Amino acid sequence: MEASRDVSRLVEIMAALRDPADGCPWDIEQRFETIAPYTIEEAYEVADAIERRDVEDLREELGDLLLQVVYHAQLAAERGFFDFSDVVEGITRKMVRRHPHVFGDAEARSARSAKGQWERIKAEERAEKLEAKRQRSEIADVAEQSGDGWDRETLPDSGLLAAVPRGFPALTEALKVQQRAARIGFDWTSAPPIRAKIEEEFAEFDEAVAAGSAGDMSEEMGDLLFSLVNLARHHEIDPEQALRACTTKFRARFGFVESELARRSDSDTSAASLDEMEALWIEAKRRGIGRRSPD
Repeated sequence: MEASRDVSRLVEIMAALRDPADGCPWDIEQRFETIAPYTIEEAYEVADAIERRDVEDLREELGDLLLQVVYHAQLAAERGFFDFSDVVEGITRKMVRRHPHVFGDAEARSARSAKGQWERIKAEERAEKLEAKRQRSEIADVAEQSGDGWDRETLPDSGLLAAVPRGFPALTEALKVQQRAARIGFDWTSAPPIRAKIEEEFAEFDEAVAAGSAGDMSEEMGDLLFSLVNLARHHEIDPEQALRACTTKFRARFGFVESELARRSDSDTSAASLDEMEALWIEAKRRGIGRRSPD
């Protein structure tokens, strides 16, 4: 199969990779849930290429991200949900509908600043989504569609927390749901009890480690991280930004360690001892490498 500028060729390639008889064993085993982390990763890599202003990387990463869309559409088509053409039709319809001042008739195009137009369109879309979900629910009551739970909602589609997208980075999602729960008073009144809760979660994590239960360790680590987000929120710290800044600092200091090892020796830097690297790390800290400028 040859490369092509036609997106339909990419759809064909994805279908071939998923072919139960002649496809790629790895691709055949994948599900929505196993591919989702790669989808998020590719979106971040697109953003990274933009931040670095690397045009060649941006072209390549956009292709990788497009593949993720095609992959999910293929998984959906195999279950009879929708296919790639449905995805394209849906987004084109949405764009045309949301921009009547561009794609509408003469009357719509003259109403560029018509008050309430955007709100009306969004309200119509929300109503249509609710009706579509109601219809899917009725179908699910009659028969299972896929056998893997995709015929039913796994999370509430209404309520206070429904407005927080699941696609947020985990720290940001935790922050947002805590903020929304706090609106109705479901919150700690001060930071000290959160510190106590963090200690409690640490103890429960240690118990899980002692028991050797991987599942319990993962769950308790999640509880611990959620509590740390809560503490950050009460001190008006964005945990996502704080962790990103910390990682940036680590990158800078580790880069210093690498460059110093390379400068001091012609040998492979991976052969350096931990003591050597620790000494250089301390030197990086002393020099203030990676530290943010005072506000």
